[in-house]
Amino acid sequence: MSSGSYGCAACGADLNLSAAHLYPEGVFFEAGNKGTLSFSWVDESRLRFAAEDRIRPFFETLNYWGIQRKRTRISCDACGVLIGHVYDDGPPIMQGNGQLGMGPSQVIPRCPRYRIKIKAVTAPTSSAAPAAVYGK
Repeated sequence: MSSGSYGCAACGADLNLSAAHLYPEGVFFEAGNKGTLSFSWVDESRLRFAAEDRIRPFFETLNYWGIQRKRTRISCDACGVLIGHVYDDGPPIMQGNGQLGMGPSQVIPRCPRYRIKIKAVTAPTSSAAPAAVYGK
């Protein structure tokens, strides 16, 4: 495993997840960040992605059927173990009102956020990374 990158806790494969792409700990996301590390970029050649569509029943009114949550599962390409999920609640893609003049009431397109479980990865081997970054 190369120094400075996270690896799979199950098989030890290098996932090429660098601490340089971590979001700071205090950043708020809709999907939360308890027990996870949030990355802005991952090496897609070392991971598997699978679409996941879940509907939870929630009946507030007669015409409201539930909450639909779309996300993508991230698995280790070497062993197939679940590592985390991709959410679309990262920082906004565009600055200002946007390309189409969208105001604050419209949905603002956002960058993907790769939410990796702390227990599913091993810490980087380089001593330069602070221990607080990877939750120890």
